[in-house]
Amino acid sequence: MTTRWFGARVQRAEDDRLLRGRGRFTDDIDEGALESVLVRSPYAHARINSIDVSAARAMSGVVAVYTAQDLPFGGTDLPILIPHPNLTHGRTQRCLASEVVRYAGEAVVFVVAESRAIAEDAAELVEVDYEPLPVVITPETAARAEHLVHDDVPGNVAAEMVQEKGNVAAALESAPRRKHFHFRYERGAASPMEARAVWARWSDGERKLTVYDSTQSPTSIRGGLAVLFGLPESQVDVIAPDVGGGFGPKIMLFYPDELLVPYAAMQLGRPVKWTEDRQEHFTAVNQERGQVHEVDVGYDDGGRVLAFDDDFIHDGGAYTPYGIILPIITAGQLPGPYRVPNYRVRFRDMYTNATPTSPYRGAGRPHACFVMERTLDAIAADVGIDRAEVRRRNLIQPDEFPYDVGVGWQDGNTVVYDSGNYPKLLETALEKLGPKPAGENVGMGLGMYVEGTGVGPYEGAHVQVLVSGKVVAATGIPSQGQAHATVWAQVVADELGVDVRDVEITSGDTRRFPWGVGTFASRGAVTAGNAMHVAARMVAEKAKKIAADAVLSNPVRYAFGGGTEAATQFTPKARPGPPLADGEEPGLEATGYFSPAGSAWASGCHAAWLRVDPKTYRLEILKYVVVHDCGKVINPMVVEGQIEGGVAQGIGGAFYERLAYDSDGQLRNASFMEFLMPYATEIPKIDIEHIETPSPLNPLGVKGVGEAGVIPVGAVIGSGIEDALGIPITEMPLSPLRLYELSTSASTSTSTR
Repeated sequence: MTTRWFGARVQRAEDDRLLRGRGRFTDDIDEGALESVLVRSPYAHARINSIDVSAARAMSGVVAVYTAQDLPFGGTDLPILIPHPNLTHGRTQRCLASEVVRYAGEAVVFVVAESRAIAEDAAELVEVDYEPLPVVITPETAARAEHLVHDDVPGNVAAEMVQEKGNVAAALESAPRRKHFHFRYERGAASPMEARAVWARWSDGERKLTVYDSTQSPTSIRGGLAVLFGLPESQVDVIAPDVGGGFGPKIMLFYPDELLVPYAAMQLGRPVKWTEDRQEHFTAVNQERGQVHEVDVGYDDGGRVLAFDDDFIHDGGAYTPYGIILPIITAGQLPGPYRVPNYRVRFRDMYTNATPTSPYRGAGRPHACFVMERTLDAIAADVGIDRAEVRRRNLIQPDEFPYDVGVGWQDGNTVVYDSGNYPKLLETALEKLGPKPAGENVGMGLGMYVEGTGVGPYEGAHVQVLVSGKVVAATGIPSQGQAHATVWAQVVADELGVDVRDVEITSGDTRRFPWGVGTFASRGAVTAGNAMHVAARMVAEKAKKIAADAVLSNPVRYAFGGGTEAATQFTPKARPGPPLADGEEPGLEATGYFSPAGSAWASGCHAAWLRVDPKTYRLEILKYVVVHDCGKVINPMVVEGQIEGGVAQGIGGAFYERLAYDSDGQLRNASFMEFLMPYATEIPKIDIEHIETPSPLNPLGVKGVGEAGVIPVGAVIGSGIEDALGIPITEMPLSPLRLYELSTSASTSTSTR
């Protein structure tokens, strides 16, 4: 492969259209569609005694009103996207609740009308008789099991899992030093610019269902709809147009609206549209982050970890649509980039009367990073060494790869780090951070992480060279801002020896490429990027064979790369028929697939200087450094944009964004007036450096980067605040008020400074 485009800072191909307001999002699609709304439960836990929709149905302009009893699939539980044998009590909701609601915002009735305003007014006429039930809102309350979220789930425990490497009990018992910690991470929300939306049309003549969906996985939605409605997949098209941010919660199978809107379109013979408002997004779209950890760690007098035992509970919300993927990721990534010879982790996935959970950028990793990094800071304080030095003494060394962590991973394999240079990450970050700035209440934050990226099972791509010489390529996974159209064009352009501007990428449209899994888990570059590479190489090889057969020349020398200018010197063979090599089919096109053998493990180190005002407890980040390794970098500018966005999101999750549920299960800050997010003024300039250790597990040598920026930020902020104020930080998120409360009680606590 040449390197004309791979590794270059190519400008994003998507930006011109989007910045000029020419994007096309699901809500922009109209075409005379009926509009719809969902009537949602105001209670976090209640029994439904009756539902009366007669007044709503009688209202002028209302076309249809559906309850669970009106749906052929109304009594069917929605699928669990990722089943697991340890998920012994998995439960999912139905499209519309008819007996019990288990979180405030659960859908009960679906109203379709000539306009959104009519649908909203009709929804107000729906009468539901609720009988409130006891509410379980925190994982700690769920663990006490005084009340049950699901009557048939003992102790509110959806799943329990224990993994152990070595002999933790013996190692803790014999360790020269030992500490116990309690860590708490509260729920957060993704808050993409675009809320969710679905548009559907049924063509009776073509027997074709067309769905536009602001989803991260149109291919999965297509397959599910085909099964539900008894259609061959060829009669279902699902398109993810421009998607204004996803961050994880936009991949589901299914949200209720993703079934209800297509069903209504098929029944009514007209296009139907549903667009979520922001309050709905806060209350009904999957959330994440809630965990409580109890940690016992044993270590020697030099600060080297000998044993690590973590028992944690995970706030799974009211249902388990994603199985237990989040706590499994946390459990698998707790050791981080460090040697932990004896490691035990136990988790329980608890049901609560809160919105269900699913991956949100970082997906279980920020919790793991926070727990391990804060533990190491405490060890450093106890043995009297520098925070950086305790990490040096525990880091896995470059000559130890591949490194088997000894526990299971989300893809069913064991956690095996494929490549990396963790000491170099640390030393480079410290060098770039520089000396401590002048002033009082200044602290250094430090955090290191690993991230398993590029999980399977596969992605595919189709690459075609047109008669004009332009290249078109398609893959099934959509973009929500990751610059797929740019970086994949770079991969294809390098393989074919063409200008990157002559490559057009289509993604997320099952009409162009019908197979795939989705955009999530930092997997796009590893899976779809390598599929593009495979398909483009197949096209290149075919072209070489044709050229060689035509001109009796060395195909490697003349067809591609530096020898392309010599093509005019070829003397073609005189032969009848099309210019095809023997055994070749017409057309310069190919479809390729890539299935990773295992996760490609990215890694990094974040470091920061920050200041906390001792009177207002305002946080000021003076300098923020990121040194990261995502393998071979396809486009440094795009990677830096991903990291900057991740750090910004991490800062929000560490110091601003907190979902405030009250004891009745009501979300009290379900709007941007109350749910704080950082402005540009709160985000510092981020100093980024790339370190490349290519992954041996894929042809391009790449590792994922989409979630890298967010993972260690909470640990870095917590570490820096503790260093600045000398108060123990064992929870996330923080706020000025919470820092004041912690400061006033610091006299009874022991700092890990």
